[in-house]
Amino acid sequence: MHVKQIRHFNINEKEEFIKTQQSLKHKINLSPTIAPDSINTCAGVDLAYWDQDGEPYGVCSIIVIDADTKEVIEKVHSIVSGFLAFRELPLIIEAAKKLETEPDVFLFDGNGYLHYNHMGVATHAAFFLGKPTIGIAKTYLKIKGCDFVMPENEVGAYTDIIIDGVVYGRALRTRRDVKPIFLSCGNDINLESSYQITMSLINQESRLPIPVRLADLETHVLRTFYQKNHV
Repeated sequence: MHVKQIRHFNINEKEEFIKTQQSLKHKINLSPTIAPDSINTCAGVDLAYWDQDGEPYGVCSIIVIDADTKEVIEKVHSIVSGFLAFRELPLIIEAAKKLETEPDVFLFDGNGYLHYNHMGVATHAAFFLGKPTIGIAKTYLKIKGCDFVMPENEVGAYTDIIIDGVVYGRALRTRRDVKPIFLSCGNDINLESSYQITMSLINQESRLPIPVRLADLETHVLRTFYQKNHV
C-alpha cells in the first residue's frame, strides 16, 4: 500500500465549517433526482479516527460497487492529521477527488437528515459531491429526547422516526433477528427511494448495505496499516 502525503488542517477552519453548514441547510432537497431502478453504481463511505503520539488522525474510505452484480469497481481513501473537531468533510472531499468512477449515489456510514439540524455528514457532503446521498447509521441519535419505535422482526420492516411532526428518518430492519439500522435522506433524494436503494443492497453477510459494509471494513484495515507504519 502506497502511503500518501497527509494533509493538515488548522483550527481556523472550524468557524468556516459552521458558516458553510448553516448556509446550506435551507438548500436541502428531499425530492428524488434519480429513480432507484436507474442506478448503476453505488458508493459506500466510511471514516475512522485514532490518536498516535498525541496527534489525532482520520481516514476516509470510499468503495464503489456495481448496483446489479454487487462487484467492487473502485476503492480510494484519504488520510489527514491535526485538528479533527470538524473533520469529516475534508476527508470525504479528498477521497472523492481520487475517484475515476462517478457513482450514481453515495451511502454514508452516518446520519443525514436524522440530525440535530438536519445536516449530518451524508447531507453536508452531498453539496460538494453533487450526487444523491443516503445516511445509514448503526446507532440511534436521540434528538429532543425522542426515542424510536422498534420495527417488527421482519426483513424490510420499519418505523418512521417523527420528531415534532417531522419525519427525520426510519428505523429499518434489514434482516431478521438483528438490530435495526437508522436510515435517513442525505440530499437530492426522498425517504422511499432511500429505503428501496438500501434494501436492494442488503445481503446475508450484514445488516448494512454492501457498499457501506465494505467501506467500514476497509477503514479498519487502513487504520491498522497507518498505525503500524507510524505515519
